[in-house]
Amino acid sequence: MSDLDTFTFIPLRIDPQSKAISSAVQPSSRALEAELEALNALHKSLHSLEAPHVVPPPPVPVNPKRSANVTKLRESGNQEYRKQKYPEAIKFYTLGLQMALTRPMWEPSQLVREEISQLYSNRAQAHMQLANWPEAAADAESSVEAKRQGNAKAWFRRGKALLEMGRLEEAKEWVSKGLEVEGEEKELIELLKEVDSRLA
Repeated sequence: MSDLDTFTFIPLRIDPQSKAISSAVQPSSRALEAELEALNALHKSLHSLEAPHVVPPPPVPVNPKRSANVTKLRESGNQEYRKQKYPEAIKFYTLGLQMALTRPMWEPSQLVREEISQLYSNRAQAHMQLANWPEAAADAESSVEAKRQGNAKAWFRRGKALLEMGRLEEAKEWVSKGLEVEGEEKELIELLKEVDSRLA
């Protein structure tokens, strides 16, 4: 069992004057002393800030302009893809990713994950059309990392890219995992059959 599996209740006390936190149990561990020292140092540094900076700023709403631009870049990429201009499509998807990934830290991470999962998946498909299998595999994997469920296309695209690169064992493992996450997805079932037949 690791330390992370264990919860130990340790009573703490706060000095009424300095507001410093210390352990009520003596002797305390060196690790606990280090944690409390860091916490007290943080408290002191926050206390010494000028008045306007004491209160954190109010949460900033999502910038609708950035969201609209990310969507526009993705749609431009889709248009180029439909015209079979795959390198141009890749450029638009890449610009969309750069914009989505540079959102300020306070904006919801779920929004960013949704945006980048679509862009990575679309870019993987464009790479597949150009037979850029390693790039397609990497993009599809990034898409799945951003959004594991409800992303069957990305699971399929990485599996297909691995198959095309001849990495059959990896492809089988990946597609099997995709089926566990996505359920009985037709494209993934067909791909697994193809991988199995190549392995046989």
